[in-house]
Amino acid sequence: MRRRKTNLIGEFIFAWMLLSCMVGSSQEPRNVLLICVDDLRPELNCFGKSYISSPHIDSLAAVGSRFSRHFVQAPTCGASRYALLTGQYGGASNEAIFERARRMASGDTVSPSMPAWFRQHGYTTVSVGKVSHHPGGRGGPDWNDDAILEMPDSWDRHLLPAGEWLHPRGAMHGLAHGEIRGDAKAMDVFQSTEGPDTIYPDGLIVDEALYQMKQFQSDALKPFFLAVGIIRPHLPFGAPAKYMEPYVDVTLPTIAHPDKPTGRSTWHASSEFMKYNRWQRNPNEDAEFATQVRKHYAACVSFADAQVGKLLDQLKQLGMWENTIVVLWGDHGWHLGEHAIWGKHALFEESLRSPLIIRIPNESHPNQELDAVVETLDIFPTLCQATGLPEPSFAQGGSLMPLIERQESSGHVAVSYTPKARTIRDSRYRLIAHDDGFLELYDHLSQPGETTNLAEQRSDICQDLLKQLDQRRGKNK
Repeated sequence: MRRRKTNLIGEFIFAWMLLSCMVGSSQEPRNVLLICVDDLRPELNCFGKSYISSPHIDSLAAVGSRFSRHFVQAPTCGASRYALLTGQYGGASNEAIFERARRMASGDTVSPSMPAWFRQHGYTTVSVGKVSHHPGGRGGPDWNDDAILEMPDSWDRHLLPAGEWLHPRGAMHGLAHGEIRGDAKAMDVFQSTEGPDTIYPDGLIVDEALYQMKQFQSDALKPFFLAVGIIRPHLPFGAPAKYMEPYVDVTLPTIAHPDKPTGRSTWHASSEFMKYNRWQRNPNEDAEFATQVRKHYAACVSFADAQVGKLLDQLKQLGMWENTIVVLWGDHGWHLGEHAIWGKHALFEESLRSPLIIRIPNESHPNQELDAVVETLDIFPTLCQATGLPEPSFAQGGSLMPLIERQESSGHVAVSYTPKARTIRDSRYRLIAHDDGFLELYDHLSQPGETTNLAEQRSDICQDLLKQLDQRRGKNK
């Protein structure tokens, strides 16, 4: 008990000294707002012409830097968020974050998480919604057991207002007015219901985040790190009807490369999507149904975009905008029929490329698009440099500030993985290495869309990329 008290006093003194130095400098400590959006494709107007309406995200991009070739570490929620929150490569499954927590509980030495690092350096850290794998950051049957934390020692407050959905598990896949997923076959794959934003879980999540922002005003000298996790457009695709209205009569562009790949590939049968009630319709065989699915996905993106708008407006209304770094990050992409896939979990471009927008106050080059290849791992060291915190030596990414401020970096390769394969992406090629040795090689310069496997013809490139992959990720991880 005495040792813990001594540690707390030491942490307080260290944080006070750090903040005193920051306040005494030319710049007061910057806040961080990290917005995590589930299953968000970079199919937004700020990343190129799109039929999807996302004015608030587009407005953020207009005052920040958008990374057009940002790739996540894994095409699944838990493993991708592990990389975001730790700055390190990790396990490929959704259990990655809980596995880290179990190592901590057993006494293993584990590097601090990103929020823990900010907390140790004097920040108030709060998460609301789906920031780690489970909304609210807990385990147990209903994901609300306070004794089972996904990210121990990371958050001062980690919150999930469940409302009518009763618990975080109910909110994760909740449809309107408290509908909770039991048997997925009995839950509609998409839905559009009249009502305010709060008839779906994200409305409550963002209302709580707005309340937390007001609480930060009472401790104005202490900076905050606020992470807000928006669930939509995750399945099932449910959003208030007003967000569906703009898409009712819109003509959608043709799905790029919609055919199932011939021969072996990273293709899968879209089991997450197919397990919902689809009224016995298959979007790979029914073009009208495919269009309906795409429109409901778009409505969910517009719903999520409206929640982003509320967060940005609150920053401005509370006078925090000029001193807050804002990051908008998609945890992975999502196929809408490309390669005949409806979902994530593949190692194709559509699963791994997601939006990344970083807005630094008084940025010298606002509204810039940066096409260097970057990874989710780069966010942790970037935020440290942007806030003046020490950069963690254990983080495996690199700061993006040289790119943002001076466009002085050409980026680097991006590595991603599933339980059975790994991939590496450079500025031209994607190599996918299956655990049994089978290779896929795609040339984005000559064959956009990853539709022609060139591995047999270009073994020299395969070997070079395999060497880089082994060096960066490790052969058997």
